[in-house]
Amino acid sequence: MNQTRTFLFFALMFVAYMLWMEWEKDYVTPPPAPTSAAQTTGQAAAGDSSIPGAAAPAGVPSESANATGPAQLVTVTTDVLRLTINTRGGSVVRSELLAYPSEPRTKKNPDSPPVRLLDDEDAQFFAAQDGLVSSAGAAPDHNALFHAEKTEYTLADGEKSVSVDLTWTDPSGIKVVKRYTLKRNDYVVDLDQRIENGSATAWTGNAYQQLQRVPAAKVNWFKAYTDPAQHSFFGAAWYSPETKFDQLLFNDFAKKPLNRQITGGWISMLQHYFFVAWIPPADQAVTYTTTTVNPDTANPRYLVRAFGPSLQAAPGQSVDSVARLYIGPKLQGTLDAIAPGLELTSNYGWLTIIAQPLHWLLSQLHAISGNWGVAIILLVLLIKAALYKLTDAQFRSGARMRKLQPRVQALKERYGDDKVKMQQAMMELYKKEKVNPMAGCLPILITFPIFIGLLRVLSESIELRHAPFFGWIHDLSASDPYYVLPVLYMMVTLATQRLTPMTGMDPTQAKMMKVMPLLFGVFFAFFPSGLVLYWTVNGATSLLQQWWITRSVDRAELKARTS
Repeated sequence: MNQTRTFLFFALMFVAYMLWMEWEKDYVTPPPAPTSAAQTTGQAAAGDSSIPGAAAPAGVPSESANATGPAQLVTVTTDVLRLTINTRGGSVVRSELLAYPSEPRTKKNPDSPPVRLLDDEDAQFFAAQDGLVSSAGAAPDHNALFHAEKTEYTLADGEKSVSVDLTWTDPSGIKVVKRYTLKRNDYVVDLDQRIENGSATAWTGNAYQQLQRVPAAKVNWFKAYTDPAQHSFFGAAWYSPETKFDQLLFNDFAKKPLNRQITGGWISMLQHYFFVAWIPPADQAVTYTTTTVNPDTANPRYLVRAFGPSLQAAPGQSVDSVARLYIGPKLQGTLDAIAPGLELTSNYGWLTIIAQPLHWLLSQLHAISGNWGVAIILLVLLIKAALYKLTDAQFRSGARMRKLQPRVQALKERYGDDKVKMQQAMMELYKKEKVNPMAGCLPILITFPIFIGLLRVLSESIELRHAPFFGWIHDLSASDPYYVLPVLYMMVTLATQRLTPMTGMDPTQAKMMKVMPLLFGVFFAFFPSGLVLYWTVNGATSLLQQWWITRSVDRAELKARTS
């Protein structure tokens, strides 16, 4: 199989891959886990409409005590996070990731604002909520009104952590202190809800944590094709030790609702590069559910909830409910230390087994070179070195086939339209000259998964976001702004065609192959520039290797004829 056919193979396989991914979103879903009788009570409670947001609009205040009155916004700032907590419910309603600007910070745009993940604006509403419910007693849900001592908290120099206490009290004697603790250089927020029972009767209830958001607005077809973020998964995801990583698109909330009891798991909302996750204690059996709030409105909200086990506090006693909240980037190599399976939020899909090693290798090369673009080039050279023997056989076969073109043309003239005899004669010729026309298949089967895996790495890895290369390329995760790399790739492809034999190819196919460089140039024009850099360098090194092998084959044949 010649190099030009290789390009066509990649195009067809990539289109097939994209179609398969879209089909998987609509039709492939893991089977629901069996529900035991012991789980039924907890699951029923998780879907109980007494929890605001389960069946009633989330904006309707609960009827719990102290639910009326003005709310305040409390801001807490560390070296990496700035959170806004609404005393209405004590929910985290806004988050800014201080180390990640919305756009690349350049001389023209030095003050790009940080990425805002959680947001209290209606159009992009996204909140991390938590609360308590009780069937026989007072409990503050995520609409109850809490009290904070002040509205500004900052991690001071030399301090390792900062805490925010929110207090709720009930005339019956129930008091709840909700404490958020943020640590230096950490995207994990610790939550502790302490229930102090000052009443005359025992208190029993449950704690819950949930994520609620409005999906991103739909974009036009051009942005949907050219923006890498549009190809990333956007929806809910969760993890269990039994079934590992699962995910659910917002459009599938009604068709495939989640209702499972899991020990040692977590729930999250994913988007491109960033995510938010609630992580309950690993030893607790927690019921995970999904639902849609206001499904019949123009802006429905999608909710994923973790409903914890029963809590009890005798009169004069207290009980604590703890959980962790992650708000930050998909940083590979660090997330699994926070919770098992958290690195799977990078969402490489079935290519994880290829993409994760590629990411690790790229990270090591970046540590050596200090530049992600240089790391990509070094990765090309390593892959080419590893596959040298295979590509050597491919190019030597191609060089010999190029030499056979005049003889193949003579066979075509001899047998005319008799394709059967033509194919038989060509196979005899290949056998006699020890040429294998299928020599290029194995390198393709190996390099195509690498190509797709690297596409996922360059599209999903936060480390490459806004990572500059040299010159005009300021972001390897975005397309080349001046299309230099796609043009270089077209030139490499044209040069490759000149060295590639068209043996046995009919005129129509040959004409089609001539326009392939242009098609691939357009195809790659909107790909991440890091990926186009990889493929351009890969094509250029393949071209150099093919030229060298073709030249050595020519010299060997010339030497054989003159000796």
